[in-house]
Amino acid sequence: MISTRGVFVSLIATLVAGCATASGSYGCRPNEQSAIVDSLYFGTAMPSGQVSPVAWQKFLSDVITPRFPEGLTAWSAAGQWRNAAGELTKEESYVLNVVHKDEAKYETAVREIIDIYKAQFRQEAVLRVRSTACTSF
Repeated sequence: MISTRGVFVSLIATLVAGCATASGSYGCRPNEQSAIVDSLYFGTAMPSGQVSPVAWQKFLSDVITPRFPEGLTAWSAAGQWRNAAGELTKEESYVLNVVHKDEAKYETAVREIIDIYKAQFRQEAVLRVRSTACTSF
């Protein structure tokens, strides 16, 4: 005869094992690979003007592309956000989307891109949205 406690322990062990498997692969299907998706939002307003399309393209080619030579997607956008002073700021912006493996070198690359952009273009912040995904070709 199986005790109630034994059934409960078995059930918990099964649930924990299932969660461990799902979290490691993000629940991807057999033909998919788990990945990280980083979306970065770069404002263009600077104290002395705006990040020009030429300056953005140079930043994209000199700073971003060498860190993500496998590929990336970038586009122009119009955005708004509330700054540290509580003021609503509307500005042209750029969005960068990179899909990569969950590895330390990519985490370092994203942080470097953010830090360099903030320093080079005197930005208060760069918004980063990091999520997990399943990818396939």
